[in-house]
Amino acid sequence: MMKGSSESNSRGLNNNNTSGVSEFFTDGSKSLSHIDYVRSLLGSNKDDNLGLVDDGSIVRALECEDVSLRQWLDNPDRSVDAFECFHVFRQIVEIVNAAHSQGIVVHNVRPSCFVMSSFNHVSFIESASCSDSGSDEEITTKSREVGSSSLSERRSNRSEGAEKQPFPMKQILAMEMSWYTSPEEDSGSPSTCASDVYRLGVLLFELFCPVSSREEKSRTMSSLRHRVLPPQILLSCPKEASFCLWLLHPEPSYRPTMSELLQSEFINEPRENLEEREAAMELKDGIEEQELLLEFLFLIQQRKQEAADKLRDTISLLSSDIDQVVKRQLVLQQKGSDIRSYLASRKRIRQGFETTAAEEENDDNTIDDTLESTLLESSRLMRNIKKLESVYFATRYRQIKAAAAAEKPMARYYSALSSSGRSSERSSVSSPAQPTKDPINESRQGGWIDPFLEGLCKYLSFSKLQVKADLKQGDLLNSSNLVCAIGFDRDGEFFATAGVNKKIKIFECESIIKDGRDIHYPVVELASRSKLSGICWNSYIKSQIASSNFEGVVQVWDVARSQLVTEMKEHEKRVWSIDISSADPTLLASGSDDGSLKLWSINQGVCIGTIKTKANICCVQFPSDSGRSLAFGSADHKVYYYDLRNPKLPLCTMVGHNKTVSYVRFLDSSTLVSSSTDNTLKLWDLSMSNSGVNETPLHSFMGHTNVKNFVGLSASDGYIATGSETNEVFVYHKAFPMPVLSYKFKTIDPVSDLEVDDASQFISSVCWRGQSSTLVAANSTGNIKILEMV
Repeated sequence: MMKGSSESNSRGLNNNNTSGVSEFFTDGSKSLSHIDYVRSLLGSNKDDNLGLVDDGSIVRALECEDVSLRQWLDNPDRSVDAFECFHVFRQIVEIVNAAHSQGIVVHNVRPSCFVMSSFNHVSFIESASCSDSGSDEEITTKSREVGSSSLSERRSNRSEGAEKQPFPMKQILAMEMSWYTSPEEDSGSPSTCASDVYRLGVLLFELFCPVSSREEKSRTMSSLRHRVLPPQILLSCPKEASFCLWLLHPEPSYRPTMSELLQSEFINEPRENLEEREAAMELKDGIEEQELLLEFLFLIQQRKQEAADKLRDTISLLSSDIDQVVKRQLVLQQKGSDIRSYLASRKRIRQGFETTAAEEENDDNTIDDTLESTLLESSRLMRNIKKLESVYFATRYRQIKAAAAAEKPMARYYSALSSSGRSSERSSVSSPAQPTKDPINESRQGGWIDPFLEGLCKYLSFSKLQVKADLKQGDLLNSSNLVCAIGFDRDGEFFATAGVNKKIKIFECESIIKDGRDIHYPVVELASRSKLSGICWNSYIKSQIASSNFEGVVQVWDVARSQLVTEMKEHEKRVWSIDISSADPTLLASGSDDGSLKLWSINQGVCIGTIKTKANICCVQFPSDSGRSLAFGSADHKVYYYDLRNPKLPLCTMVGHNKTVSYVRFLDSSTLVSSSTDNTLKLWDLSMSNSGVNETPLHSFMGHTNVKNFVGLSASDGYIATGSETNEVFVYHKAFPMPVLSYKFKTIDPVSDLEVDDASQFISSVCWRGQSSTLVAANSTGNIKILEMV
């Protein structure tokens, strides 16, 4: 690298050419000595900026803030500053002179081979523009981005030029080679030091004669070959024009030597003024550097202040919530004290030391149990403190946002009241001033407590999933035991299983829990012609159950008589899911691979309506309180909610899953949970849809693994159970996105009765027993367990 400076004697030279540095010198044998010479000029500590490639060239990589002199010259916003242009020209003259003093001809005295770094310091570099190959992309330099627009505004004009015009352009570089070729070189003569002087004349002209377009640039530079200068430069810069014509003399012998050039009046006359200007420029640069540092510090201060303000608001919110909870606690404690006083007044006073001692012992046991429970809950709470914290703030901000939205219509209402002058006066006279309660403010302050507290208590209510019974079937050795669906009847007395073994098996739940038998047999077994994909009990007729199969047939059975009642065959492909409405037990819905959802009349055994979609329908369910709406999940990654009175368009479309939606379950009339093979469950509030589309789930439940199989989904009393492809059952609560409990099925070899590892097994179906804490889960091998949260 070569740097030129009026105040420094350290200069260097470099070039980029595929032929090595030999093109740089009149004698190729001087290459190595020239490298040593450059290193001696730059100092041994500059080695990090230089690299020696295989051909011996000296490489100086472009820094992020370097700008090509070609870019700087062609910047359309550049205005001619005589001192600045002379400062740049003198640095290049000194670089060329340093080379000539060593007998080296600098062939590439062209703007594309120079870069300007900070404060207009010029360096001669190895540039891709000097090589024969390379794309525009390879030779484009980019300015480093700064994280603030105000900092970016402090960039000099050369950075702005770099953004407006790519560097370098192949067309400009090709023309530049022609512009900077001396007349003797055009005629085939070898390049000499006088040729470098000619190139300096072209460069001086470009410095003092900016042009606005490339077309004008081409015309001006073509005229310069004939020493024809534009009239404006002759008028505005006569000295520079005269000196330029001297350097551009067509006869090499009439051009000045570098020694004559350096001793010329043109170079030496403005030196005093230039030194003053350079001192001013350095002072200005120093001020700008300090301003840059100051701007950086202000930016950091602003960001930290914003973080501090946010933290202050958060602490204020927490303090307010703590006050609300403490007040409620005091009220409850007062009520508890009143109740205890009332009970004590009616309780008989028991006499005797033995009775008192027994009561004290019972009290001690109660205290120990409470302490143990508190410690357990605290441990689970601390393990998930970060996630609980995020849910708390999400709940609070959602509630604050809703309260703020409710304030707007109320504010308009009060404003309308206050604007009616007479009525206001009459009301103020007729009724004395009384403090009014603000229901919105009360809601904002305490409305979050009950739902969050309920979720927190339910999250901490249970510590594990315990096996109550392990259902062992007689056909356990059958390889086709995958259970696709489990369902409880309306009273939770019986549950049914169905799967690829083409059988619906009905089991009595309590008898399995109480009887410790080696093999459990179903109380009823119904045979189907095809593999079964889903089942659903009728909530009104206890003995009625519906099933769907892989052939697209929907069947209704009478369990009490073990008979097929109705068979419906309008689907063209496999039916994945069915559901019977609890509000209208004669209405059944089915979703199929044929992209259709069909509504059936169970009594008539016919289809009474169809919703056609473009993708496979994998799941369908009615809300428990209505037969006029339903939701279904699709292979297009979406959940659709329809009002069946207007089946042409969905009432709401929930968008958020990345893969097929395999299950949907209603938690209540306005909330549903969906399961997908993207490893997540999502909780949706149907009232939050915007223009019929909801893209913001309340929670995304993560912890289980589900990427390809149907693993089951069931919801009860706010708890959500799902399976996992790790052969585990996971339980979530609707208030929190992390699992509450989990249980892993052990893989037992049926022959050796030993536990083995089998990564292919997964949970295939789960179902809660009504509103209880008991659920039934089955895996892909037909292993069925009755689990209970304890």
